[in-house]
Amino acid sequence: MPNVVAHGPASLGKTSWGCAYCHLPTGKGRPENAPVAGQPVAYFLRQLQDFRNDARTSADPRKPNSPVMAGLAKAMSDDEMKEAAEYFGAMKWTPWTRVVETDWVPKTKIEGNLFLPTERERTEPIAGRIIEVPEDEGQSEGLRNPRSGFIAYVPVGSIKKGENLVTTGGLNVVDGKIMPGKTLACAGCHGPDLMGLVDVPGIAGRSPSYLVRQIYDLQQGTRRGISSPLMQPVVANLTAEDMVAIAAYVTSRVPPPASMPR
Repeated sequence: MPNVVAHGPASLGKTSWGCAYCHLPTGKGRPENAPVAGQPVAYFLRQLQDFRNDARTSADPRKPNSPVMAGLAKAMSDDEMKEAAEYFGAMKWTPWTRVVETDWVPKTKIEGNLFLPTERERTEPIAGRIIEVPEDEGQSEGLRNPRSGFIAYVPVGSIKKGENLVTTGGLNVVDGKIMPGKTLACAGCHGPDLMGLVDVPGIAGRSPSYLVRQIYDLQQGTRRGISSPLMQPVVANLTAEDMVAIAAYVTSRVPPPASMPR
C-alpha cells in the first residue's frame, strides 16, 4: 500500500487522512463516498485533477467530503496521484451492496453522511427513495470491516424500470411505433458488462447512493471536468425516479467472473 493511501499526502504530514480511511484499503468505498477499486487509472487520475482544479464539487452544500477531497487532491503530488490510481486500479471490483425492492424500510438516522437503521422492522414507507444501510452496523461502523457490506432498499419495480433506461435509453412502443427514450443506453460508453472501458468508469455493482449523487451533480453542472459535457445531455431529462431506477438496476448487476479492471 503506497504511503499516500495509508497516511495521506506527504506535504500534509500527520495532519492528513490516507485514501484508505474513507475508501477502505480494498477501495470498495461506502455509500457516502466513491467505490474506487478497479477503476481505470486514466479515469482515476482525471477525477483527482478535477478535484484539484475545483471542477468537481457537490450540488448539495451539506456534503462535506467533496471539499475534503479537493483539499487532499491539491496537497497530493503527481507521483502520489499515480501511486494511488495504480494501487486501486490493480484491484478486481467485486460488489458488496445487496439490492432489495420493498415498499417499507427501517427507520433510519444519518451519522457522518451514512444512513443507519434505528430499528430492525421495516415500518416506514420508502417513498421513492434509496435507503442504503450497513448489513451489520457494528462491523461497518465499529470496526470499519472492509468485508461487511450494505443493503440498498429501493422502490418496488425500480430494477425493471432501470433495465429499460440502462439498456435502451428508455425506448417505448406506442401504437406499434418505437418512441425515442429520454436518455442513451449506458453500454455504449461504460461497456457491455458496465465494467468500464479505457478511461470510462465501471458502474456495475457499485453503490446506488453514490451513483445517484453523480448523476445529479452532472445534471446540475457541478461536475465540470473534461468528460462531463459528454454525460450532461445523457442525464439532462432524467427525473429523480429515473435516477433511482437506473442506480437500482446498475447496482444489481454482478460483473461476470472474467471481468477485470481496464
